[in-house]
Amino acid sequence: MENKSGIVSISFPFVAGVCAAALARQPFAGALVGSAATAALICMCAASRKRCTPQITLLFFFLGAFCWCSRALCPAPPLKPPTHAIDALTKLLESIPFRGEHSGAIIEALLTGRRGGLPRDTVAAFRKSGASHILALSGLHLGVIYACIGRILKPMGNSPAVLLLRSAATIALCGFYTLATGASPSIVRAFLFIVINETGRALSGRAHSPLGTFCTALTLQLALRPETIASVGFQLSYLAMLGITLLYPRLERWYPGTGRADPVRYVWKCAALSISCQLFTAPVAWWHFRSLPLYFLITNLIALPLTELIIIGALASAVLQATLGCPQALADAVGSLVETLEFCLETIASI
Repeated sequence: MENKSGIVSISFPFVAGVCAAALARQPFAGALVGSAATAALICMCAASRKRCTPQITLLFFFLGAFCWCSRALCPAPPLKPPTHAIDALTKLLESIPFRGEHSGAIIEALLTGRRGGLPRDTVAAFRKSGASHILALSGLHLGVIYACIGRILKPMGNSPAVLLLRSAATIALCGFYTLATGASPSIVRAFLFIVINETGRALSGRAHSPLGTFCTALTLQLALRPETIASVGFQLSYLAMLGITLLYPRLERWYPGTGRADPVRYVWKCAALSISCQLFTAPVAWWHFRSLPLYFLITNLIALPLTELIIIGALASAVLQATLGCPQALADAVGSLVETLEFCLETIASI
């Protein structure tokens, strides 16, 4: 509990400092004031033998402001993703005869983030139905890949040495995918969550608390790239996770489990997850886009399970195509799922 409360107490002042500096937009003056205030507060905390909570709060506030100002004065070089890996995956997916006119383009967008092959009508249907976040690479996509890697590596065992090896392999594979797809802020957020959880599980045998993981990832990402505070994807990604962390567990408990398979409870969990994300992201979405998806609940109840199945099926198809050759039955099944998703979203968009 101490670690949890500690990271929370320094994370939010740090984020507030980054936000304040970004809104002020005075990098040179802010850097001078921030560095002077930070140095003074460090001296005060070092001289005091007591726990100085207000001083520590102000210290991390000014540290956040200083991070943004220093990065504004000395911008970091842009990341150069290893595009050859995504190019190879794209060619591999294009060689698979998926059923459906637009299935290949949608699958390519889901796995690589490249949407050049999507027709405008399909993009418009995703946007109007409130499912445009599915086409943009985010934590959803990396989360499905993370779960697949976990299932593949699970038969290796759970001894401490094997667990450490599994965690290292998982982090390496997810990190490579993050870099290869361009390391967008939402993907980086998901990768940081994976690193924190896997590190905690491998070293201490347990995962971090959800709020502790959230605050640690948020602080690390802003400390490394404070300019991402202005990214819409960054804002929506963290607000959605904040809703999942704070609100979703409370909504889920409204329908207690019985220990047996309960389809109604599964539907309620999906609905609670969608509501939690939407309530926290709605203000920012309205601020940036001046629109809100009216049928987001119906869309997510249909689209999210289908999207997970499509990603898993597409990954299996790509692996088989690269080794033994993808069976046509599997390609048809994945294509049928994509056609079902496209039909549902077009129907919702037409309401």
